[in-house]
Amino acid sequence: MGKFSEYILTAVKGACMGAADVIPGVSGGTIAFIMGIYDKFVASLAAINLEAVKLFFSGKFKEFWKHINGSFLLSLAIGIGVSVISLATVMQTLLSDFPIQTWAFFFGLIVASSIFILRGISGWSLRELLFLAGGIVLGVVICTLSPTQTPDALWFIFLSGAIAICAMILPGISGSFILLILGKYQYILGAVSDLVAGHNVTHNILILAVFAIGAVVGILGFSKFLHWILSRWHKQTLIILAGFIIGSLVKIWPWNNPEAIAQTELTGSLHIGSAIIIALIGFSLVTGIEIAGKIIANKK
Repeated sequence: MGKFSEYILTAVKGACMGAADVIPGVSGGTIAFIMGIYDKFVASLAAINLEAVKLFFSGKFKEFWKHINGSFLLSLAIGIGVSVISLATVMQTLLSDFPIQTWAFFFGLIVASSIFILRGISGWSLRELLFLAGGIVLGVVICTLSPTQTPDALWFIFLSGAIAICAMILPGISGSFILLILGKYQYILGAVSDLVAGHNVTHNILILAVFAIGAVVGILGFSKFLHWILSRWHKQTLIILAGFIIGSLVKIWPWNNPEAIAQTELTGSLHIGSAIIIALIGFSLVTGIEIAGKIIANKK
């Protein structure tokens, strides 16, 4: 395979990751693993270090590009970007026109994600159950106490980008899920879709630029810390993470947002039947992805 074809294939894989990152509950990191590029992706990100900075500022751009595997990261970023831009408007429309069904889909995705994290943990004892309970309480408390509307200030957008990007490193959790918890999922999607439509271009570019800078800082500042935690307290971290995801379901509940309440009042129906079916579809999607990942892992 030629280099150009390889870059195209990497961009396609990036598009699949981008699609996953737009949907809360589907981990872009899991998709990268299934696509066979997770290790390369993490290694390339880890290569953006002090040595890379020195190469860049000393004018050794060719060495810098090779050091960070720049062609791979650029191809991946293009694929992710195209996918996110393409799906942002779709998700905005679904959340606006079919809020109960869309949130039910997210609910199914996230339930499945938490189950698969727990299934991968063995050797349960009272201590592990306490960690799980603590994670659930933490998730409920954070989601209950966190306001429905969070600040739109640039500092909070920066912070949201920094925290959300770290979810790509953690198994079974997505950046979109973190944005939901932070109350910035629809806001960021709206900025992307409005920019594509040509509305408030300067304002939306500023928002997305600050978000992107936060993501870069998050990757550089927190990725090694997260790897350090996982390498030392892997089991405990996963249990608390799973508990947090379960507890946070209070915020994802399909009838727990203004759009869903408005839809219920407009139609006079709770749409329970369609919500259950779509939640099961979301559950099945994550199940299929996880099974595919295990099949690929067993073949290696």
